[in-house]
Amino acid sequence: MTRGRGPGRIAAVAGSNRAERVLILASFVNRVGNGLFNTASALYFTLVVGLPAAQVGAALTVAGLVGLLAGIPGGRLADRRGPRTVMMLALAVQASAMAALVLVESWSGLTVVATVDQLAAAVGGAAWGALVGRVGTDRPALFRAKLRTYVNLGVVLGTAGAGFAVAANSRTAYVVLILGNAASFALCSLLLLLLPDYEPLAPPARARRRPALADRPYVTFTVLYGAMGLQYATVSLLLPIWISEHTNAPRWTVVAVSAINSGVCVLLQTRIGSRIETPRDGGRAFRTAGLLFLLSCPMMALTAHTPGWAAALLVVVAIFVHSLGEIWESSAGFALGFGLAPEHAQGEYQGLLGLGFSGGQALAPAILTTIVLGAGTAGWLLLGGFFAAVGAAGPALERWGTRTRPARGAGAAEPIEARA
Repeated sequence: MTRGRGPGRIAAVAGSNRAERVLILASFVNRVGNGLFNTASALYFTLVVGLPAAQVGAALTVAGLVGLLAGIPGGRLADRRGPRTVMMLALAVQASAMAALVLVESWSGLTVVATVDQLAAAVGGAAWGALVGRVGTDRPALFRAKLRTYVNLGVVLGTAGAGFAVAANSRTAYVVLILGNAASFALCSLLLLLLPDYEPLAPPARARRRPALADRPYVTFTVLYGAMGLQYATVSLLLPIWISEHTNAPRWTVVAVSAINSGVCVLLQTRIGSRIETPRDGGRAFRTAGLLFLLSCPMMALTAHTPGWAAALLVVVAIFVHSLGEIWESSAGFALGFGLAPEHAQGEYQGLLGLGFSGGQALAPAILTTIVLGAGTAGWLLLGGFFAAVGAAGPALERWGTRTRPARGAGAAEPIEARA
């Protein structure tokens, strides 16, 4: 008789306990909404509202840069007041800001509303990191891998749903997407009520007042993690431009890039990521990710020098390898990002890590479209070497970070009442 079937088996796929399943569901709902909005937001403001593309880009850039300032303070607030409360408040602000976007008719209005949204997003991201650290305690690596799997799946489903609005190309369709995203923030916030209200953890007696910024190994990892994050824009921005302008590959390969990347991450994230548990595993996984990117980038470059059918085949193989690298990179980020952060300051540390990642994403378009795309084939080879060099630092960084952590159990954090 086959064992492991039935409701218990289905529940275990999503999480090993109630708290894990709640956070996975909340994150999934939120990312479906993100997928609905992110795909069509620029089209709404340019085609429906009538703002010039340059103004839309400038407003979103200003909002993104201002939002960077809120990650660390927001994480510190989550550590002091409890991550669930702070994340719920941030989600409520985002729901309100998103709903207000349907009333925007000017560049200044878009800038203000988008800035409020990005400030709340930075606070919520740091609180989310702290909440993940408190929820996934039985098998953290497995939980985080499952969480990322469902987050990826949510984005895929949301993006697919946005396609209908893009096809309809009407104000009503776009407004539905925006309000759908606002509803996802509100529903995500309500779902968090099903989680325990985790109390803040008291810092050890001799803990620094602002530990994250004074933690040189972690700051270094933040920089490297932000640099490795260029790989996301490589798939979403650089490769589609390269395929369209520099290869003879059929246009369907542009769509295939996104589909294969999403599919590989959804199908293999849990299988691979669940094995990357400790900081040492994370350091090695970071190096493996760099090597996989070193392999995929030259294949992408080679597509410009082959016939159309061969170029299409190379793109498929290259994006598969690159997607494996993404899984190893994200798993390394979890293992090192959580493993090197003290329990009482997870929010602050996740806020710092989010700052580094967001900074890298802000710089990615300029770097990839000027340096890499401008240099052509040589640019791809340079990019692959860059990823490999960044990843190679993983094991040494892990040893440095582990060596400078306080001994486990010495001054361990304990729950405290939230400060008045």
